[in-house]
Amino acid sequence: MSTTAANADLSFFQVARGIRSWIFTLDHKRIALLYFYSIVTFFLVGVILGFLMRLELIAPGKTVMEPHTYNQVFTLHGVIMIFLFIIPVVPAIFGNFFLPIMLGTDDVSFPKLNLLSWYLYIFGGALALLTLVVGEGPADTGWTFYAPYSVKTGTNVSIAVLAAFILGFSSILTGLNFIVTIHRLRYPGMTFFKMPLFAWGLYATSWIQVLATPIVGITLLMIVAERAFGVGLFDPSIGGDPILYQHLFWIYSHPAVYIMVLPAMGIISEIIPTFSQRTIFGYKAIAYSSLAIAFVGYFVWGHHMFTSGMSGPARIVFSILTFLVAIPSAIKVFNWVATMYKGSIEVQPPLLYAMAFIFQFLIGGLTGLVNGALAADVHIHDTYFVVGHFHYVMFGGTAFAFFGGLHYWFPKIWGKMYNIRRANIAFTLMFIGFNVLYFPMLILGIMGMPRRYYDYLPEFQPLNVISTVGSWILILGLIMMIINFIQGYRKGKTASQNPWGGVTLEWQTKSPPPLQNFHKAPEVSEHGPYDFK
Repeated sequence: MSTTAANADLSFFQVARGIRSWIFTLDHKRIALLYFYSIVTFFLVGVILGFLMRLELIAPGKTVMEPHTYNQVFTLHGVIMIFLFIIPVVPAIFGNFFLPIMLGTDDVSFPKLNLLSWYLYIFGGALALLTLVVGEGPADTGWTFYAPYSVKTGTNVSIAVLAAFILGFSSILTGLNFIVTIHRLRYPGMTFFKMPLFAWGLYATSWIQVLATPIVGITLLMIVAERAFGVGLFDPSIGGDPILYQHLFWIYSHPAVYIMVLPAMGIISEIIPTFSQRTIFGYKAIAYSSLAIAFVGYFVWGHHMFTSGMSGPARIVFSILTFLVAIPSAIKVFNWVATMYKGSIEVQPPLLYAMAFIFQFLIGGLTGLVNGALAADVHIHDTYFVVGHFHYVMFGGTAFAFFGGLHYWFPKIWGKMYNIRRANIAFTLMFIGFNVLYFPMLILGIMGMPRRYYDYLPEFQPLNVISTVGSWILILGLIMMIINFIQGYRKGKTASQNPWGGVTLEWQTKSPPPLQNFHKAPEVSEHGPYDFK
């Protein structure tokens, strides 16, 4: 047997061994796993910081840290969770691993660029953590780096914004790679409307990454320029305009919300038809709604600034656009639920996470509409209502979709099965813990508790205690899920090629896939990607 023929029977894990075969790899699957281990590490650091914040807020006054330390922990938690976890997690891991396989090709268009994007991610993450030990410590501005405070504070703002700038480059390269891959490398016979909906989610996201990310990159460099050279850009004492910073920051950062959630919606669009054993309802509507969310998402940034002195007509326009962007999201939710109607539903851990995503994302979306209503926003702006809303969308939405995708594709990536019963218990703990942690924040916000404060009035304590206890339940579920995955990888039963009965192309190849992704030519159905016969 020739070496090539022998390698064809090996999984991508077995073709080469040693650390060099990983850090210099051009295989999209190995790069995806490099991202996976890196992102999960940063996520756990972010969880620890969030746990410390909740511990501090269990009672008024000092509990475990000083006010300045709290501000630094709060900022580093935000930077890690936004720039190092939520934004890259789904595209960098599942996008890198499964997009080429779903399209029936052997790699992304630019493998070397793909590896470079991971190096940039690691370099940016290392810079963010470097702020812990250099100079005056981590930035204390919040993850938004609002000027003029970010220009005046003596903490390591310059290093932190440079880290975010480099991470932005990583995001742009990933998006560029995916756009070209989708346009140029689809398997013969796979038209745009035969692509899985996960690929559509990545496609819409990639355009946002390429077009919107440079704006925040320039904005962050402007902060560095002002700190280093005293250029009057944002500091009003030297002729700058802090409102300009808010415009520039949110022109990127609201579309970034859709960078986070659109690929997550793509995961849900894969899980629900598989566990309902039904062709997805309204395939084209879901595909077009991804593009609609990406497009309209560019024009809604002003709803972050309703209390900043914006003109009345501008506020009305931004409020209407905010309500408008909810329509394509509602289309997706309706179609997911309609797909399950009269389906042969099999309740497995991935479906549980998909159901949790829909429930929690609906709460996040509806509370977002409350934020977008002009009169209501005046009352709840900069309160814990915004914190609760944000986490329901980001953690309750994107992170739960990521966990669902991990349970869904774990057998395909590692070729092993985890313990289903333990996975269900871990899900239950996480679902309960998440809602006990974040729902009280919505109530606290309506009561008037301001966000980003180290201390609070005694009447807010009971709900803060409940919220902190919720964080313990959530972390317990996270630990149980991680242990279950580790045990599944080490001692789990060997997974079959298609344990869930999926019909997209990744289920036509071995578990784990071979180096070239397919051991025989994939079959593209004439009836679209969800052809359950």
